[in-house]
Amino acid sequence: MQVNQQRLRSDIESNAEFGAVPSEDGRGRTVLAASDSDRRAREFFCERLRDAGLTIRIDDVGNVVGRWDPESADSEAAPVAAGSHLDSVPEGGIFDGPLGVYAALESVRAMQDAGVEPVRPVEVVNFTEEEGQRFGGGLVGSAVAVGEMSVEEALEIEDEDGIPLGDALADIGFRGDGRLDASEWDAWVELHVEQSERLAEAGVPAGVVTSIVGLSRCAVEIEGEADHAGSTLMDDRSDALAAASEFVLDIERATTERTETSETAVGTVGKFDVSPNAPNVIAGRASLTVDVRDVEYESIEYIIDEARASLDRLERQRPVTTTLEHPWNRRPVEMDDRCRNALHAAGAEAGLETMDLHSGAGHDTMHVADVTDAALLFAPSRDGISHNPREWTDWADCADATRVLAGALASLATE
Repeated sequence: MQVNQQRLRSDIESNAEFGAVPSEDGRGRTVLAASDSDRRAREFFCERLRDAGLTIRIDDVGNVVGRWDPESADSEAAPVAAGSHLDSVPEGGIFDGPLGVYAALESVRAMQDAGVEPVRPVEVVNFTEEEGQRFGGGLVGSAVAVGEMSVEEALEIEDEDGIPLGDALADIGFRGDGRLDASEWDAWVELHVEQSERLAEAGVPAGVVTSIVGLSRCAVEIEGEADHAGSTLMDDRSDALAAASEFVLDIERATTERTETSETAVGTVGKFDVSPNAPNVIAGRASLTVDVRDVEYESIEYIIDEARASLDRLERQRPVTTTLEHPWNRRPVEMDDRCRNALHAAGAEAGLETMDLHSGAGHDTMHVADVTDAALLFAPSRDGISHNPREWTDWADCADATRVLAGALASLATE
């Protein structure tokens, strides 16, 4: 099979025009779920699916599925599926998500061009709201597809303006019918940019993921008392920001300690809000998030326990009160051996080196792996940069990774 690099590039570059944002260094886009730019991206994707002879289904939460069901295939057989997402973070790059969607479509076209005769259908998927920038915490479409979230729950998620996802999807014409059921797939494979430097440093064109890290996220509130910055003596202060600063350093310390046991453990305080946030007022409240990830769940438990211990200490030593909520907690997910072996074999067949590595980021695949055989494939990322207009994967690397994906899909679909 031959992947058409120019065709793949044209699709990704055309998609990059939807929600394009000015950037002096790179190409950026902002495509929030169920926005007008998302509508245009979806409409273009559907056009490309139709051009390739695929039938289109849109489910109740806007997941888009293109189905290739050639005469050689048993229409009743469980399909092999591949894809990713078209939404983005604000001012994100052009490859995160769209490479996986259009590589899946290009894999089907490569199979068609080569006369491959699959015995089961092949489906190309765009999941709704993977990034979680407008509705919910992310991975919404795949959460519904695996039954972790109900259709009703998803449609009722509201954005900051109080608009429910269901209404927003209806407004852009992508509120469909029924529910995509990922458990009905025989296998799933997602291609994604690595968002790290391991492949680029090794000079390897494709990485086969062994496991996706577990991910825990906590919301922390520290309450002090707002007061005048000039007339309140240091011993009389209840400074929420000073206490929060200690907490942030405690998270860094605990995570660094854990890396002596598991080098892949990471802990991040990435969101920090201070109230009243005025230069002459002692902070009365600090709100922050803690994001903890590792391929070993014991590391996550250790760091979260240390976060709780830090807050207990702050309440004993400072005149503050604290709360910690733990709404998001996912264990590490192992990738399926059958699908991984298909990717390695496809790389060997194409004369392309592959290597095993873990994923430090969450993807729709971490949901899909709960209900069917699943694998995740990485393409190199220049300098490891992602969620940024400088995100870049060379077009030749995009094509090489797609060749591996196409070979694996062809193998899985003809078993």
